[in-house]
Amino acid sequence: MRGMDEQTKTTPIDPHTMIRVRGAREHNLKNVDVALPRDQLVVFTGVSGSGKSSLAFGTIYAEAQRRYLESVSPYARRLFNQMPVPAVDAIDGLPPAVALQQQRGGSSGRSSVGSVTTLSNLLRMLYSRAGTYPPGLSRLEAESFSPNTPMGACPRCHGMGRIYDVTEQTLVPDDSLTIRQRAVAAWPTAWQGQNLRDILITRGVDVDTPWRDLPKKTRDWILYTEETPTEPVYSGLTHEEVLASIKRGDPPGYNGTFTGARQYVLQTFTKSQSAKMRARAASFMVSAPCPVCHGQRLNPDALKVTFDGRNIADLSELPLKHIQNALRSALAGLTQKDATTLAAQGIVEALIERIDVLLDLGLGYLQLSRPVQTLSPGEYQRLRLGTQIRSNLFGVVYVLDEPSSGLHPADTQALLRALDGLLEAGNSLLVVEHNPDVIRRAQWLVDVGPDAGERGGRVLYSGPPEGLKAVKESRTRPYLFNPPAHRDTPPRKPAGWLELSGICWNNLSDVSLSLPLGVLVSVTGVSGSGKSSLVGQALVSVVGKALGQPIETETTTEEGDDAPLLDSEPGQPVGKVVSGLSKIKRLVVIDQKPIGRTPRSNLATYTGLFDLIRQAFAATPEARKRRFDAGWFSFNVAKGRCPKCEGVGSVMVELLFLPSVYAPCPECHGTRYKPEVLEVTLRGKTIADVLGMSVDEAHDFFAPEPNIAHGFDTLQQGGLGYLRLGQPATELSGGEAQRIKLATELQKRRSGHVLYVLDEPTTGLHPSDVDRLMRQLRTLVDQNNSVVLAEHDMRVAAASDWVIDLGPGAGEDGGHIVAAGTPKDVAAQPQSKTAPFLARYI
Repeated sequence: MRGMDEQTKTTPIDPHTMIRVRGAREHNLKNVDVALPRDQLVVFTGVSGSGKSSLAFGTIYAEAQRRYLESVSPYARRLFNQMPVPAVDAIDGLPPAVALQQQRGGSSGRSSVGSVTTLSNLLRMLYSRAGTYPPGLSRLEAESFSPNTPMGACPRCHGMGRIYDVTEQTLVPDDSLTIRQRAVAAWPTAWQGQNLRDILITRGVDVDTPWRDLPKKTRDWILYTEETPTEPVYSGLTHEEVLASIKRGDPPGYNGTFTGARQYVLQTFTKSQSAKMRARAASFMVSAPCPVCHGQRLNPDALKVTFDGRNIADLSELPLKHIQNALRSALAGLTQKDATTLAAQGIVEALIERIDVLLDLGLGYLQLSRPVQTLSPGEYQRLRLGTQIRSNLFGVVYVLDEPSSGLHPADTQALLRALDGLLEAGNSLLVVEHNPDVIRRAQWLVDVGPDAGERGGRVLYSGPPEGLKAVKESRTRPYLFNPPAHRDTPPRKPAGWLELSGICWNNLSDVSLSLPLGVLVSVTGVSGSGKSSLVGQALVSVVGKALGQPIETETTTEEGDDAPLLDSEPGQPVGKVVSGLSKIKRLVVIDQKPIGRTPRSNLATYTGLFDLIRQAFAATPEARKRRFDAGWFSFNVAKGRCPKCEGVGSVMVELLFLPSVYAPCPECHGTRYKPEVLEVTLRGKTIADVLGMSVDEAHDFFAPEPNIAHGFDTLQQGGLGYLRLGQPATELSGGEAQRIKLATELQKRRSGHVLYVLDEPTTGLHPSDVDRLMRQLRTLVDQNNSVVLAEHDMRVAAASDWVIDLGPGAGEDGGHIVAAGTPKDVAAQPQSKTAPFLARYI
């Protein structure tokens, strides 16, 4: 890719090859007009929430998708995840567009690296056409090598590789309890559980004998029977009294149907509409490798077919770089001229060519069988980028969302080479980006801002990068041309050490970790080196168990949560705490998971500020007069919420061939509440008015009430002043969710000695927002806490008190601590791939 200066000197922009946007009003965009050159790298910059994505994705890409879908049959349109029609007057000169957004892979445990890249399709064809079959086995079709088809899936585990069942220990965790004392913990807790116990009394089971003293035959029947007998129930009577009542012909209270504990758990897990019920059922289940396929997911015949000595499951378990070597070795041996060999040659060459692209993107450590759920958003986006590079499309606009997110600076160079390849193929690139290294490679900059939310939404500058120097309003300008240093004081000295040993997890093997306490620690290393495995998983698991506390993650699980309930990657990190545990009172994990998966969850409810706000409304004279308690001001409680929309504020109108449309509720007009609730005001504002306020507005409004204002103050310090209190959690980015969690934690004013763990907290943040984040993290350290980050931002690492660098490479070439010390010490280590990038900021 040409450098910035060369580009601006030698390539004049042809006004006839421009994408022209007029009157863009999506989200916070203020009637934006902007012209962008085609066939160039155009980078959108600006603080988080300024409107960059609203312009690039919500407007330009959404309009390109709308135009394309108009040419598609109405039936086919239903198969697309259609974006809303953008609020824009006109867009001219817009070619077809492809979006590569930051997102985690789907929730299906069956989706893998091989399926996302379509490499598994080629591999299945290779084994079908050119595999070595044992004598007597007929040739199998390609579908027979897929665990996701009826022909290929293992008949025992249905292609999952693991079986899920219950044991007596999971169903009855405390066998000293009696049935009346709810020894069978898996049974429901309310009336239904009492019903099952009453049925056992009718059948003559002693419900007051400890579980372990009951006959094994009785215990097994209660837990595992698939019978569903119906018995008369006489509540409150003993077995003898029940028999006497039956003999006298007394009518029972009702006839109850019995369900064994195992049957109840499995039926609840597979059929319940309630996420909470399914989660409860899952807690009583255990998993084990499938005894038929031994975790390889395929039917026995498919596993007998080999290529170059390996079956397809064994080959898919190898890292991509090893698969590449195996394929090259096999290709050298394919010298015959028969039809089978020629077919194998063509497929192997295609596989090698496609894998080469992924290796260039630094993904050689991934396995084809690796579940998509375990990939970071950055890894997932690079996989899809590699697929696009191989597609050889021409004249397309690629819209990318922070492609450098989650990348070590060394990996960013590989990304830039990939983008260069897309440009050279005759395509246009529109990239939303925060990384100064990527921004400096732009041929055209669009800076949006100046700030977030209502204070943003304007295009401050659109043109060659050098021109941004003259735009004083730009928050990006100083970081691009004169980056400020994070550090203004020497590194803190550790107040103690936490020593761990024998850590084994993913690519970590018998790792010993010396973690300084009372300081800010950054864990660095190339993508895939083991940072998240060490910090976000092993450290959290081992220390959490040693402290005897459930891991406190700043997240919530809500009704409707579609997160996987059973681990697709079973097992737990191994390791032990050697010393230093007495210096830690609590472990808190602040991650980028959503703060809620339904529109009912929002910033106000998550932080707990909404409870205080509702109490303030309930304390008003009008509320007291009407006897409205705080529950009347909740849109999640039937008392005061609108009965039509049940407090959502909108109703969904399904259109058969178009995206579903959400319209304001016709009864409450989007306010969420009953009219009588909205007649109660606090200083002239209704509860609906308050939910419509931004954090900044709410901070000023609640200034007379310090206990509420303090919470808004911490949110403002985190750069979240632009968010609306009632903005649904589903609209928040991962970075915004993490900063909300951090602000919530800062509100708690703990007494110190907490170990905070954050995994890549700067993901999705503008450098100015990173500065805000660092101030908040330093506040935690000033309060005698310890903070550990897995981090790629070298400015953050340079501003830390201690750096632990993992590597030297990724996957099996990583997993070792190659350097540890102050930033200056690590920057001087020649064996560290991080050192040269860190040295720039020392």
